[in-house]
Amino acid sequence: MGISRVTVEAAYGQLEAEGYLARRVGQGSFVAARFARPPTETVPPLRTTALAALSQRGHQLVRGGGCSDPLTPFAFAAGSPDLRVFPHDTWRQLCNQRLRHEAATLAGYGDPQGYAPLRMAIAAYLHQACDVRGSADQVLVLTSSQQALHLLGSLLLDEGDVVWMEEPAYRGARTALAATGARLVPVPVDGEGMCPSDDLPLPRLIYLTPSHQYPTGCALSLSRRQALLEIARKQGCWIIEDDYDSEFHFDGRPHPAMQGLDRHDRVIYLGTFSKALFPSLRLAYAMLPAALLEPAITVRTLYDGHSNQLMQAVTADFINRGHFATHLRYMRQLYRSRRDLLLDEITAKLSHLLRIHPSPGGLQVLVELPPGSETRLTRQAQAVGVATPGLQSLYLTPPGRDGWLLGFAALSMDKIRAGVHRLQVLRADLPFTD
Repeated sequence: MGISRVTVEAAYGQLEAEGYLARRVGQGSFVAARFARPPTETVPPLRTTALAALSQRGHQLVRGGGCSDPLTPFAFAAGSPDLRVFPHDTWRQLCNQRLRHEAATLAGYGDPQGYAPLRMAIAAYLHQACDVRGSADQVLVLTSSQQALHLLGSLLLDEGDVVWMEEPAYRGARTALAATGARLVPVPVDGEGMCPSDDLPLPRLIYLTPSHQYPTGCALSLSRRQALLEIARKQGCWIIEDDYDSEFHFDGRPHPAMQGLDRHDRVIYLGTFSKALFPSLRLAYAMLPAALLEPAITVRTLYDGHSNQLMQAVTADFINRGHFATHLRYMRQLYRSRRDLLLDEITAKLSHLLRIHPSPGGLQVLVELPPGSETRLTRQAQAVGVATPGLQSLYLTPPGRDGWLLGFAALSMDKIRAGVHRLQVLRADLPFTD
C-alpha cells in the first residue's frame, strides 16, 4: 500500500484496542475469535416506543411532557436571560485563578451538601436581599430548581398525598410533584395570589411562587401568606417557596421571602442562578428547615452526588467580590427598559388584541387574549415566525384563560419592535372591545 510502518502499527493497535485483532509476540496478529449467531435465531424488531415497558411513574413523567427551554433567544420565547452582556471576561479570570491554585482539589468529589464557601455566600445574600432566615449549614446546593422539586417530592410525598398547586402554575413543578403519585389540587389565583377555600382537602404540601406568581405576575399578599403559614403549622404540612426570579423586580419595593415570616420551620425556600447568571452553570439552592437537612443530603447522593466543584467555587468568588451585585444592578436596568418598550409597543399596536397584566418584574409579560382564541392566534403567530408560549397549558383543570407569556429579557430593542410588528397581522374573531 506504500504506507509507513508507523501508520500500519497505529492501525493494528487501533484494531487490537477495539477487540478485532489478537496480537501475540513472536507469532503475529490474528483475527479475534467470534461466535456467529445461530442461524435459527432472529433479531427482534426494534420498538418505536418503549411506553409499554415503563412503570406507572414513568408513564406519569412522560405524560407530563417534560421541560424544555429555547436553545437560542428569539421573540418571544419566555424565560431566557441575556447572555451577551454577562461579564464573561471576569468569569474567565476567576476560573483561571481557581484552576491555578486548586485544580486538583476542585477536580475531585465534592460535598453533596455543596461547596462550603458558596453556601456561606448564598446564606448571606439571601438574608440581605430577601430576608430569608437560616445559616450556611441549612443550604443545599443543587443542579437546578427542577432537581430540587423532584428531590423534595420523593422525600416528602407518598401515593395519594394532597398537594395544593397554584392555578395556573409552573408546569415543571406540576410534573415533578405529580410523578410521586401525589394528588394535585388546583387552587385559584387572584390579584392577591393563591386563594384557598374551606372545602379543599387538607394538604401534605403547598407549592407557591409568592414573590412573583408564575405566570400571572402577582405577589402573594401578607394576609394570604400568614393564613397559609397557619395552615402549614396546624396541619404539619410543608410549603415550597419557589423564588425563581425575584432578583429582577422593577417597580416598587421587592417583597421579602415568605420563609422569613415562618416561625415553625415549615417553609422550604428554593432559588436558582440560571436566570441571574447563566443557565448552563447548573446551580440552584434550597434553604431547608433543620429537620429536613440530613434526609435531603442523603437523597441528593442518589441523584448526581454533588454539583460541579469548580463552578461552585467560581460562583462563590463572583458573589464575594461584588461582581454578582454589580451584574444584577445592570441587568435590572436593562431588563426594565426592554419590559417598558414591549408594553409600549403592545399598547400602541396590539391593544385591540392583547390585554396586559401588571408586570412589576421578571423576564416575561403575561398578556390575555380574547376568550377561545389562544390556539388559533398561536398558529397565526407561528406562521409569521413569532413564538408565543401559551397560558392554557399552565392550567391543571382546563379550560383556563387564554393568553401568552411573552419573554423580553434576552431580546434587543430592535427584535422586540420587530416581533410586535409581525404580530400586527394577527386577527381574532372576537377582539377585545372597550
